[in-house]
Amino acid sequence: MELTGTGAIPALTAAYEVIRRPLGEILPRLSALLADLVPHLAAAELSTHCAHSPFKTHGDPEITGRLTTADLAPLLTSGTPGRPWQGTLTLAGAERTVLAVTSDATPRGAVLLLVRKADADPAGQEATDLVQALWDVVTSHFDRMATEALPGALARSRTAAGTRARVIAELGEGYSAALTGLLAVLRSRKLDDAAARATATDLAVTALVELRADAERDQEIAEEPAGQAFARLADSLRPLVRHSPVRLELGPPDCTRTVAADVAHTARATVRAVLLKVLEQEAMSRVHVGWHLTDTELRATVRDDGPGTLTPRSLSPGLLMERLEVLKGRLDVDAVPGWGSTVSATIPLSASQDPAPDPLTALGERELQVLARLALGHRNRMIAEELHISQSTVKFHVANILTKLGVESRGEAAALFHTVA
Repeated sequence: MELTGTGAIPALTAAYEVIRRPLGEILPRLSALLADLVPHLAAAELSTHCAHSPFKTHGDPEITGRLTTADLAPLLTSGTPGRPWQGTLTLAGAERTVLAVTSDATPRGAVLLLVRKADADPAGQEATDLVQALWDVVTSHFDRMATEALPGALARSRTAAGTRARVIAELGEGYSAALTGLLAVLRSRKLDDAAARATATDLAVTALVELRADAERDQEIAEEPAGQAFARLADSLRPLVRHSPVRLELGPPDCTRTVAADVAHTARATVRAVLLKVLEQEAMSRVHVGWHLTDTELRATVRDDGPGTLTPRSLSPGLLMERLEVLKGRLDVDAVPGWGSTVSATIPLSASQDPAPDPLTALGERELQVLARLALGHRNRMIAEELHISQSTVKFHVANILTKLGVESRGEAAALFHTVA
């Protein structure tokens, strides 16, 4: 299917065609659908929903191979959601005409950049409106997948995040050491060419500044300030008690540090689920929700003045416990009859810098979705209905899963999933 019209049915069909794809195939599919509407050579996205891989490209390798987050980050901060921008930017060593679309469908925004063909006419209003609408749908889909990530997908994300952090740290240390050494040599009094020394010093200082700026920019994309992350949680909790006699008290973190996006997502999801269970209790007048950060972990607590009868079993955390386990976190319940209960979720702040091999990394996003449901005991028909695919497609995915995991049966695959995820 190619998107050649801007009517409601083609637009809805296009949106479905994009979001039904595994995450790694969404940008290529979106680019293909927009090829006739906005002829372009390359596409790139910078999406803050994804902690381990926020920057993706597709298209002409001469362009995509030279694009960086530094090219898109200014568009993320200066663009206006809902108002596509067309103009000229210096990209990949040349002046290029582009269409940039930003969306606030995710809390910290996302930008789509199309590097247009040089001889293509500017896109019309209908075309840019459709690109905007599609990008809003895609980024909303991204945010939901990040917020409600299945344990298997979260495990892959966490492993990739740890590897990415290690590589970035190693590159940063290597470049910093090299440039610092260069500065030391150039500043040596043994060199008598003052002008050359001054010029080289300026170049080295500039390189160091750019390197540090890149590291800071990467941190801003992959992490959230703790206060901002808690504020998002508070906004989602207030409607839960708006028409309730229970008073909600909030204790935001008293620090300015940042936390990884997957940690913030999981902490918010856990607190919301626990609060819903807490509010089911009788004879309760207040509940306190707070976050406390140390150097190594985030501790999220929900404390009430209820009957004090909560137990881990009564909370029925389901997938939330699995998500906590992926991040090496834990859930503790301290209940005192007649005085109330305190439920605490403790999550390490850092991914392992030397993650153990994860067999689930061999699976694609759709295969992970099938495996997660298979691990819950769902049969092919139910999986097909939940994922809106045919039963034959489910059988195809199951066969691939067994092959990639090196197991003989659905039961073995399910057991491996529960062990790893």
